[in-house]
Amino acid sequence: MVLSWQRCRERYQVDPHLAEVPVAAGRVEHTLEHDMVFTELGGRAVSVTPEVDSLGGIVTVTDASGRILAAWGHPGTLARAHDSNLAPWFCWSECTAGTNGMGTALEAHGPVVIRRAEHWCQAFHNWVCAGIAVRDVVTREPIAVLNISCWRTQLPPAAVGWLANAVSRTQWTLRKRARDSGLELVTAFTRAKARSGAALAAVDTAGKVVIADEAASALLGVPGSTPAVDPTLRWNPGLPDLAGVARYASKHAAHDPDWVGATQVLTRPAAEPTSLGIRPVFASGCLVGSLISFGVADGERLPQAQGSANPGAQPRRVVAMQDNRMVLLRPREVRFAESDGNDVWLSTDEGRLRAACHGLDRLGGELADAGFLRAHRRYLVNLGRVREVERGYKGELFLVMDGRANEKVPVSRRNAPTVRRALGI
Repeated sequence: MVLSWQRCRERYQVDPHLAEVPVAAGRVEHTLEHDMVFTELGGRAVSVTPEVDSLGGIVTVTDASGRILAAWGHPGTLARAHDSNLAPWFCWSECTAGTNGMGTALEAHGPVVIRRAEHWCQAFHNWVCAGIAVRDVVTREPIAVLNISCWRTQLPPAAVGWLANAVSRTQWTLRKRARDSGLELVTAFTRAKARSGAALAAVDTAGKVVIADEAASALLGVPGSTPAVDPTLRWNPGLPDLAGVARYASKHAAHDPDWVGATQVLTRPAAEPTSLGIRPVFASGCLVGSLISFGVADGERLPQAQGSANPGAQPRRVVAMQDNRMVLLRPREVRFAESDGNDVWLSTDEGRLRAACHGLDRLGGELADAGFLRAHRRYLVNLGRVREVERGYKGELFLVMDGRANEKVPVSRRNAPTVRRALGI
């Protein structure tokens, strides 16, 4: 809640005296997969409408821009909601409406409950809302929000549980489609490898590696010739620039399926510029990722800012929470991060703090160019704070961090080759 209010005040500068939210943008592009999500959420919303209606509540489905697509529920509450533009075709993102169930769910991971005066805008203080976002299982970007709102009454006791269950079912469908997309990328990789001798890798739309040959794996710092079709098992490459390249390729290929790109990035261990060729991969008309060829320069040149970020650039701050205070840390003050469910805990020079962001993947993306590396599915490590590497009785590795506590971080077998390369051992 503190972070949401800070965004409303500092970043979005939303007027707390706003009485009506604006009409949504006239044109918002959605993929076929997003349309499927909207339809599925609509069906789940209709199924629970009688229960919500009996308590005087309404159910809404919102797209990733905060635009309400449809609303169901108690007629009287729907009419009252319309007075505040809590109705289809109006925008309830945080940047336009301040802290609210739908807009804040787009910014957070997991269910969000906003009670009365917790709304940023005073005009909405009579509402109690609970929302949860459906997120792309590959990019983790929001696709839609399912939300329940009540006027001057409490939410149904089972509201948050029902929302989480509904979204979990929808996410399961997305995970299945993502696994199928991973198989398509492996197939495209195999065909391309038979025709080319260049070092080759297949990445998804977020830039995570699905498969790489031995030559490409050494450059990317991932296991070689080992498919990772499940979206939760794909590897973060050791090249921070690759995520930007993948996003740029996805943006252009979505409008031009024949688009082919080229750029240069700094690769390890020599940190020398290396040419990349980027060729998008489609399955059933949908973009699923790209093939990355090293040493190939054919294709439209990407802008320098997209293809070659400053390797020395670091995020300005890592935001942590301590009681009701936000602690702003420099990346070098963080030794490692540990996930605990959806929460992330930071081991820092200021002690153990909870990260403001949710999810280790998200934090890893923010710190990828600051010397942090995934050592384990639960741990993200600042390589600059590793003092020793310890071997266990069964050959497992532990990273001993600097500091008085001699904290140890386990290294999974899957991540051990990447960690070894990164540390030069």
